[in-house]
Amino acid sequence: MTRAGDGLPIKSPTEVGMSSSRLSAIERVIERGIKAGGYPGASVVVGRKGAAVFEKGFGKLSWSESSTAVDAQRTIYDVASLTKVVGTTTAIMILFDEKKIGLDDPVVNYIPTFGGGDKDKVTIRQLLTHTSGLPAGRDIWRIAQTPLEARALVLSTPLEGRPGAQYIYSDLGADVLGLIVEVVAGEPLDKFLTRRVFEPLGMNETMFRPADSLRSRIAPTEVTPPRGYPLRGEVHDENAYALGGVAGHAGLFSTAADLSVFAQMMLNGGEYNGVQIISKPTVELFTSRAFGHRALGWDTAEGDYGSGRFLGPTAYGHTGFTGTSMWIDPEREMFVILLTNRVHAARALRPAKVISDVRADLSDAAVLSVLDGPKLASGSRRFRADREVGWNPPPPRASRRRHGSSRHHTIASATSRSRASSAHKSSSAKKATARKSTKKRR
Repeated sequence: MTRAGDGLPIKSPTEVGMSSSRLSAIERVIERGIKAGGYPGASVVVGRKGAAVFEKGFGKLSWSESSTAVDAQRTIYDVASLTKVVGTTTAIMILFDEKKIGLDDPVVNYIPTFGGGDKDKVTIRQLLTHTSGLPAGRDIWRIAQTPLEARALVLSTPLEGRPGAQYIYSDLGADVLGLIVEVVAGEPLDKFLTRRVFEPLGMNETMFRPADSLRSRIAPTEVTPPRGYPLRGEVHDENAYALGGVAGHAGLFSTAADLSVFAQMMLNGGEYNGVQIISKPTVELFTSRAFGHRALGWDTAEGDYGSGRFLGPTAYGHTGFTGTSMWIDPEREMFVILLTNRVHAARALRPAKVISDVRADLSDAAVLSVLDGPKLASGSRRFRADREVGWNPPPPRASRRRHGSSRHHTIASATSRSRASSAHKSSSAKKATARKSTKKRR
């Protein structure tokens, strides 16, 4: 056994009941995503039974030829909505353990300015399950001039639905949870998490608002954001930026190696390396389904949202808009982490489809590598990345009746299109002549 820096110990797949040859499919899947233009690089860690069995960086931090290669231990990514679970939900779990909050407590008990009308009825549980009635989001960044104004706008946002009646995935709900943490803990969210979670776990590369000295190790995100300059080391999400870079829904930066320690802590029932962060009953409560496919703060594996087809019935996790995901399967004592910066000048026509398929394939490849776990139901073992359906589709053909012939814009080289041009025109002309003698079909 060897140790991977400050991350988990490393073991061979065979030591933890996994197949090395099956795990190798991960490399093909991730590299196909890069080749298709979905993201310039990726960081992956698969862990099982307390150790990392697959830990690797792929590609580079950006598309530039001179860019640094991705390192699973050193490359820092903007993890986007993984902030909701690694940060905000974890803080709520700690305060719940300490009986400083109750899940069915109204939010107005802690933040009176949140209330008014049905908002008086919104509970912490409803914020965690995205059933508070708050809308998905609001363009706070267009209005607020300061983080204080942004916070006030979050709290004054009117409900879109009746509390507890429907599921609306809401960044604003996570922001309210973050503000509750600050009120109850008596310190900023980032300070609380550093003191109570990241430092005790040795997650030294996990933080909000990373220092400028770390810039060279941080994967860039948006090239032309509303802020007017390329982003690197500054939170990608505009509302999180308006809130000062620390928000309940986004703002956290981390490495795959650091997140592997967090995932193992969750698998251990809230404990890692002798340090108890959360109680085991609280981990079980918060990661069990509470409303549809949602747990408390966490999502659960339902064959969708990048979780793949084969994770167990108790598996849980989350995804992030920048191209990140974390899935944890207690039944198999396994986790899968993927970090990318797919929002950085993606070359694929549909980068969202690329990352969705790659996330799912990564999870499937990991589960299919387990040799001593629960048996899988019969079904296709093919990977989505091998088919690349919808990744770089040609545009719809123009009407030949109006334009003579259609042009195909694919990732094929301009040279190939040029060579085919004369033959294509000739064929189109012949087909046009033939159509004149036939009836139109609809």
